[in-house]
Amino acid sequence: MSTYVFKLPDVGEGTTEAEIAAWHVAPGETVAEDQPLVDVMTEKVTVEITSPVAGIVRSIHVAAGDMAAVGAALVTLDIEGAPEQGTIAPGANAPVAVAPAPAAPAPQPTAINPRPSASPSVRRRAREADAPLERIAGSGPGGRILHQDVERFLAQPSSDKDGGAAAPALGDDGVEEIRIIGLRRKIAEKMTQAKRSIPHFTYVEEIDVTELEALRTHLQAQAASKGVKLSPLAFFARALVRALPDYPQINATYDGDAGILRRSRAIHLGIATQTPGGLMVPVVRHLEARDLWDCAAEIARVSSAARDGKATRQELSGSTITLTSLGPMGGIAATPVINHPEVAIIGPNRMVERPVVRQGAIVIRKIMNLSASFDHRIVDGYDAAAFIQQLKSLLELPATLFIDR
Repeated sequence: MSTYVFKLPDVGEGTTEAEIAAWHVAPGETVAEDQPLVDVMTEKVTVEITSPVAGIVRSIHVAAGDMAAVGAALVTLDIEGAPEQGTIAPGANAPVAVAPAPAAPAPQPTAINPRPSASPSVRRRAREADAPLERIAGSGPGGRILHQDVERFLAQPSSDKDGGAAAPALGDDGVEEIRIIGLRRKIAEKMTQAKRSIPHFTYVEEIDVTELEALRTHLQAQAASKGVKLSPLAFFARALVRALPDYPQINATYDGDAGILRRSRAIHLGIATQTPGGLMVPVVRHLEARDLWDCAAEIARVSSAARDGKATRQELSGSTITLTSLGPMGGIAATPVINHPEVAIIGPNRMVERPVVRQGAIVIRKIMNLSASFDHRIVDGYDAAAFIQQLKSLLELPATLFIDR
């Protein structure tokens, strides 16, 4: 038996360190070659690293949420077979000969532990088996409870599990402490920076999207023949292309420390996207050069890449204005947080059918609120209102989205 010390590899693009986002294994677990080992995160890109060898996890050297330098030891594996003779290159992931570790004695039942440490998979196994973690002695580092500890506990006589006496049934008033790490921590830092440094103001307007929805429905068959799903966001993006040239200070980023506003001639549209790991903002570049079909296809592509964890760093940076929508869950209004260092964010809300008065008659129309937030250091209230009114006019008369100026 020998050991293999796995070190953080160079994940590319000049990265010198990375955050350990999540471990897929725990000490004592058996891993196969190419089995997912750990997720590491650089800025907003998360990379899944697999195990180069099969073995048993002896120890983990860097906890989830901590930073590790390229070349730092991440995990030690016990592997079968003797290591090859020779000198190991510094920083290489290669077998290292060590003395066999003595077998750990089986943990004995202990008193109640109010804060047991265990991985999510161990907690799930204990919950399914109705095994109280606070009564299980852990054999892992720092008393961490491993899978074999749970199985050993389940094999004990009932009297040993109960500590010799039946505990009264009580309500669960425990508090679970969850360390915020990985993408969720990046999101928290980004939101804190935006709210701390940007004086937001939000403007909400009502839009009649009846004609827009009729046009979208009419074009769906043509979109399907092109392999494109024509979502309302494509029309909102088209409206931004028509309106932003009249308001260049809105399609911009602001460096508050340097006091410099960078107005962009190109429109790089951020698409706020909910992913399994949290909110991400992939970017549709050069929106002004895309037609309706290309815009719809690119919105779908970058959103899917973000949800699947395949978006590149370039696809997750460089936006000049952001569009955010929760679709049918969008509510009646919102106060969207600006994607720093941008100066504006546009948020379509839920579309509903509602009775409205048109030319003295009550009719049913499809109505949607549009919520937009602006950086008041750069965008005055009058300009924000005029910009939203122009978007409203374009969306309520959708033919104007396609008429050349």
